[in-house]
Amino acid sequence: MDFEFSEDQRLLADSVQRLLADRADLRYVRAHYDDTAVVDDVWARLAEIGVVGLLAPESAGGAGRALVDLALTIEAMGTALYPGPFVASAVGAVTALRDLGPAAVAAQWLPRLADGSARGALALTAGHADPLRLTDGLLHGQAVHVLDGVAADLLLVVVEHDTIVGITPDTAGVEVVAAPTVDGSRKFATVAFTGAAGDVVTHAHDAIAAARDAFRVALVLDGVGAAQRALELAVEYSREREQFGHPIGSFQAVQHLCADMLRAVELGRAAAYYAAWACDSAAATERHRAATMASAFAADGLYRVGANAIQVFGGIGFTWEHDIHLFYKRLLTLQLLDGSAADHLAELASIVLPAG
Repeated sequence: MDFEFSEDQRLLADSVQRLLADRADLRYVRAHYDDTAVVDDVWARLAEIGVVGLLAPESAGGAGRALVDLALTIEAMGTALYPGPFVASAVGAVTALRDLGPAAVAAQWLPRLADGSARGALALTAGHADPLRLTDGLLHGQAVHVLDGVAADLLLVVVEHDTIVGITPDTAGVEVVAAPTVDGSRKFATVAFTGAAGDVVTHAHDAIAAARDAFRVALVLDGVGAAQRALELAVEYSREREQFGHPIGSFQAVQHLCADMLRAVELGRAAAYYAAWACDSAAATERHRAATMASAFAADGLYRVGANAIQVFGGIGFTWEHDIHLFYKRLLTLQLLDGSAADHLAELASIVLPAG
């Protein structure tokens, strides 16, 4: 068994990394920090080189590839803090539609998602006060924390784990409102439905489960990239900053922080890579276990990388002018986006422990 990435996979990630370094560096991220959606020439360029449609089947104009082929690429996007809707559309929405089979909504939208002319978003999290429900074929309720919901041309709304509703934001009875968070590099929305009519696909449990797991794993891969860059910045700073005539990196307390960060990044990367493989090649139960395990570790371990990096930088890490806080905030939203570490561990326990 070969555990190494192929030359093609590495070349694709290198191409995306160069593109983002050239057109979407941290100045770009800061320039779009307060925007509610980011779909511009960078997104168009990603579509042009075929990254956006990599997971879509060839029959829909995609490449028909696997999530593991995108692993290094998504990690590179996390390193750059790319603020566009890649994970939401090219992973979450494409995976869901791909696995819906002959459903009309898939036939209509997959080619557009694959060529980047449209964006999709998964509405996975229902509002506690107003849960999502279908009444006489009409959608009611609220979905919160919808990643890149403002930029979406298609919303895929999950209702009760086995029904998915494809609906456009301009449909009567749909209201999409930007939801500001501490992290401007990720764009969130709250979506309210009041008797909205969409394309209802029932008995879609398998497609929903696969999309949810792929979405989770992609977020972890993004987090690994952000944590890796936070670690690099902290180590660079510890070599340059001096206290009492010595680089602070020579002090044991700082060395321990950096060692803990390295351990967390490597463990998170190993879990994410295995989960990406499992999404492609393992049985559904193992796929879900691997995705849940990776999410549980990322929600705790990768967040601490960002927090430790702030400690290494000290007071300057809290200033708007320094870049390190951007990575900390990206990792903070990763911790909260799809449930806490305790939520994931409870779910993991339900998978691996016998009932009762």
